[in-house]
Amino acid sequence: MSAAPITSAPWVPRLIGAGHDPTDGPPVAILLSLYNGETFLNRQLDSFLDQNYQNWILLWRDDGSADASRAILRAFQANRGAGRCLEIDSESDTNIGIAASYWRLMDCAPAGHLIAFADQDDVWLPEKLSRGVAALKDVPANTPGMYFGRQILTDRQLKPIMISPPITNLRGIFSALAQNVATGCTVILNEKALSLLDAMRPPPPFILHDWAAYLAVSAAEGTVCVDEHPAILYRQHSGNAVGAPSSWLRRSYAAARRGPTAFMTIFRSNLVWLLRHRGLVTPLTTLRLEKLERGLAGTRRERLQLLRQFPDLTRSGFSEKLLFRLWFLFG
Repeated sequence: MSAAPITSAPWVPRLIGAGHDPTDGPPVAILLSLYNGETFLNRQLDSFLDQNYQNWILLWRDDGSADASRAILRAFQANRGAGRCLEIDSESDTNIGIAASYWRLMDCAPAGHLIAFADQDDVWLPEKLSRGVAALKDVPANTPGMYFGRQILTDRQLKPIMISPPITNLRGIFSALAQNVATGCTVILNEKALSLLDAMRPPPPFILHDWAAYLAVSAAEGTVCVDEHPAILYRQHSGNAVGAPSSWLRRSYAAARRGPTAFMTIFRSNLVWLLRHRGLVTPLTTLRLEKLERGLAGTRRERLQLLRQFPDLTRSGFSEKLLFRLWFLFG
């Protein structure tokens, strides 16, 4: 798959085209946290307007930017995005960090809306929202539902590099504990998933909102919809908060750099967070998590037995799987 790179022509505003039906399907609240994003922000806003699914609103907050990010969004809110944008914490210039900023935005999501996480430096393809809405359409209202997918990785000029690797490690709560495969800028949640996250406050330390959502929906045995068709241009540059390593070697190297102490600290923290909310996950999941907690406090032999008993306690790829097993046993 290829995507046309953005040319060097000057950026010009795009207006919402005629013919869109703003009432077709459930409303979507796009959540966007800004931090010094002026370089790429207008392209992302263009791509919101270019969506073939137009029943959306934009909730945004600035997380203490020192550039023109807030001014750009306020101009968008007053003009091209008039009537469908709302600034959160408009009187604050406090930097609370990316995770807390998105949880704050989730607090303000209106009832009855799906929510879609957005990054300030990507570009959504026109079918981004429509694909997510369609995937979640048949999820029962009382079931937590989550959509996410692959991306077209690009350079900072939006020249395509490759499609992100296939999403393969989907084995329930244990694989979700070991690895986040839900890239935040592709995630859409239904109202039940958002309600679940709200009930599981305070949020877990150390991880971002996308991994927390993936853990919660997996623990509640909700519906996870994975899209193998990329629907965003995921810009890779030095300012990425996370980014997406484009090969198994780079992913393995990134995992190795974190080391066993950092990894197992996060792993244990996530486990504690889920067990703190036993009443919100399924009884079978609770029993499995409690057994995992006991095994982690035991000997290396007991931890090895856990790995044998629960093969879904793993990560994607041979090298990452090997690293995880070593860290689980000795970390």
